[in-house]
Amino acid sequence: MGLTLYSMSGSPYAWRVALALEHKGIPYTVRVLSLDAGDFKDPAFAALNPRRRVPVIVDGEFVLYESAAIVEYLDEAYPDMPRLFAPQVRERALQRRLVREADQYVGNAVETLVETVLFTAAEQRSIERIGSGWAALRTELGRWEPVIAGQHLAGALSAADFTLYPLLALARRIERRVPEAVGADPIGPQLAAWMERMHALPIVQRTWPPHWKP
Repeated sequence: MGLTLYSMSGSPYAWRVALALEHKGIPYTVRVLSLDAGDFKDPAFAALNPRRRVPVIVDGEFVLYESAAIVEYLDEAYPDMPRLFAPQVRERALQRRLVREADQYVGNAVETLVETVLFTAAEQRSIERIGSGWAALRTELGRWEPVIAGQHLAGALSAADFTLYPLLALARRIERRVPEAVGADPIGPQLAAWMERMHALPIVQRTWPPHWKP
């Protein structure tokens, strides 16, 4: 029985898992859930994840949710190359730290923008609140500008890259909704160049959120 990924188009957390699966070459099928269709209220899905969120993977009889845990599981359960984390202990620790920072700080800032822009009707949006969200993201991303080591965030292409990129791709999409609230570009030149390199990767193109495609 193959691996199944429960996803939602545009979820940066589910996208991270899809990138990890593609990077490692693990065969999988995707079940895309819809808020509008009520898929998250389905008792069968709640049995997989009582928090009713994606991503969730089902690998044989094993069920796991929370994207960071899933990515670590995939690297350990399928240890063949390429790896998601470096074999060297210090480089691996750095990658894990970046994953944590992306989830905790960048993720929180992007979630604020999701709430104030995507989940708020246009006539009820507050330019002040949205602007504060962009300011918080800009401050956080300023700490990431000097992080990039070579082509990627930390050594070889890793889980750190797969964690940060979907969050920033979502931020770029939100930016186009209310551009007047953004102010100065929150993404500096080093991160912007890294995003271009990530965008060009075949695995990114293969996993691009379906409803984002023109």
